[in-house]
Amino acid sequence: MPHLILTYTGQLDQEIDMKALCHTLAQTMRGVRDDHDQPAFPTGGIRVMAYPAPHYAVADGGEAGMTASGRSDYAFMYLNLRMGKGRSPTTQQRAGEAITQCVHAELASLMAQRYLGITVQVDVGQEVFDNKHSNIHPLFTQGQAKP
Repeated sequence: MPHLILTYTGQLDQEIDMKALCHTLAQTMRGVRDDHDQPAFPTGGIRVMAYPAPHYAVADGGEAGMTASGRSDYAFMYLNLRMGKGRSPTTQQRAGEAITQCVHAELASLMAQRYLGITVQVDVGQEVFDNKHSNIHPLFTQGQAKP
């Protein structure tokens, strides 16, 4: 953890470089600092994944109006940051604000062309079961470890 999961209406695949957005969001997460000015998230634990919804309905489906480009379908993106316990409420807020600022900046030009709703939500886990197994963390804690 932390994991940032993007779920979005599928038509956005034609309008957004989703891979680039994921990389930009991961970079943003790496820049979040905690209350002691330390990285809020371990680099090896950061995950950003995006999933298009091929079937969706948003609002009235676009009947309320057309965009300047002639599009009548609405788009939506939900970003859910899930992190483990232990970070202060201030750090959690800082992470949510950083992700919000990043996605708003990255999608500003698209929002000028089409109707798009964006939701960012931060959840802190109350795990019932939590197991992590990774050979990625050593790359960032002990140098270039080989799997």
